[in-house]
Formats: sequence, C-alpha cells, structure tokens
Amino acid sequence: MQSFAYKVKSELCRAPVNRLCCARAEAYGVLLYCNTFHAQEVRIITENPEFAARLPRLFQRAFSMKFDRVPDPKESRGKLIFQITDPEKLSRIISQFGYDAKQNLVLHVNFGMLEEECCRIAFLRGAFLSGGSVTDPEKRYHLELATTHAQASRELSALLMEMEMSPRSVCRGGTTVIYFKQSEYIEDFLTHIGAPAAAMDIMTAKVDKEIRNGANRAMNCDMANVNKTLDAAQEQREAIEKLHNKGKLDLLPEKIQQTARLRMLYPELSLTQLAEKCDPPVTKSCMNHRMRKLLEEAKKL
Repeated sequence: MQSFAYKVKSELCRAPVNRLCCARAEAYGVLLYCNTFHAQEVRIITENPEFAARLPRLFQRAFSMKFDRVPDPKESRGKLIFQITDPEKLSRIISQFGYDAKQNLVLHVNFGMLEEECCRIAFLRGAFLSGGSVTDPEKRYHLELATTHAQASRELSALLMEMEMSPRSVCRGGTTVIYFKQSEYIEDFLTHIGAPAAAMDIMTAKVDKEIRNGANRAMNCDMANVNKTLDAAQEQREAIEKLHNKGKLDLLPEKIQQTARLRMLYPELSLTQLAEKCDPPVTKSCMNHRMRKLLEEAKKL
C-alpha cells in the first residue's frame, strides 16, 4: 500500500518541467537536500519511481546533462540511485549555483536564483522531493525536510518564515531537520509547492477527526449521564427497601408511596421519565422532591 508521502511526491511530479529558471531552482532544492552533493560527487537516492522518472528530465532541462549512473530500467522498486562523478559536470553544476568548485563547499542558499515566486516554489518542491517526508494525517500531523547542510537548512527556514510559515528545527546526528506539526502550516506548504490534493486530504482528515472526537465526547457525556441516573436510582431503591423492611413505607403519604412503587417498577428510568408515569403526571421537580423525602425518611432509620 502506498504511503501518504509517496502520494504527495507523485502529485508533485506531475508539475511540468518547462521554464529553465524553475528547472534550475528545483534541481537546486534537490541537490541541497539529496544524499550527497559536493565537489567530488552527486548522489540522489529515491524509492519513488515517479521522482526517479522526473530526475533525468529535470537535469537535462536545468544543466543540459545526463547522469553518469542511473537505475537499471528493470528496477522499479527499492532504492533507485542516480550519480554524477564526472569532474567537468560537477564543476558546471557547482558554478551554476554561484559556488567555487575549487574551495571546500559550505553550501548555503543562493537567493539570487530564487528571486521569482515561481522559482521559490520550484526550489521548495525540489527540496521536498529529495529530502522531505510527511506523515499520514489519519495518524498525526508532521512534515519535515532533512539535509546535511546546516547553513542551507537555516536559510530555508528563513525563507519559510518570510512565507508566513513557522517551522521548528532539530539536529539528528549530522542531519539538520526543519519540520511542521501544525496541520495549517502543512496544508499551506503542500499547496504552495503544488500538491493541493494532498493538502485537501489533510483538511478532510482533520474534519473527520473533529467529527469523531465530537461524537465520542457526546457518547461519553451520555454514558456519564446514564451512569449517574442508574447510581441515583440504586440509592433510591435501597432507601425504599429499607423503609419497606422496617414497616415504615406504608405510613408515608400516598403520593410518596406511589413514587416508591414506580421506582421499584422502573429502576432504569430517569426522574423526568418517572414523573410522566405518575397518575396524574407530575413535573421533574416534584418527583425530585418526593425522592428526597424518601431518602430523608430512610436516613432517619
């Protein structure tokens, strides 16, 4: 069965690879959040066949180049590996993003490549496709982006803050993770990067949860009321039996005796329902007064 994250990435992969600037921005996000990106190697590993099908088209459009290693065409499951080790290709990619291939790379986000709104969206889409995950909203709300490049992660977090989303950050070993736990931010993020259907799934799941929780609360409240009614009825029956055993019940007014007979006959009914059984019917307040009288007489014993 496909995971929710798989479905999200499949939806994102339906976005066209047309504009050169957006293709480069998306590839930039992919590289900053992939498994390996430095001056000696690019290595991208995915288990999503649709993302795997998108990568060669994306890199061809962004850099006019092919991967040095691609998965075997017969492979459609498990880890699918794409690799570039050719020094000339790596130098072209690194230079494209404004880095110096001859220096030790400390990767940061070159915001000059993300000036247009469409490019920022493409960049975030690439980052999520490469290093993102999202939990099934039926279980909990959690979306994260993980990279080994701490500076890039901090700058991506700042970009999301500018977009009025507030991610949190945590370090796991050598990986920096920014994440959302609020459903509203996850919905906004997925809608922004081109997965509105997935965002709608989260909204629907949230509504379903609220309906179920409301029904459970109502049921729990009803059960509490039922238990309260049964406990009160049991106390009343015990008082009536005590009065009867002591021969005191027959000495009480007829209306009180009638109330006692009804309670013994209908132990499960509420006071309102019991009041309707009286001949003539009485109010709940009246029935409550009679029950208190029975309890008081029993306490005297």
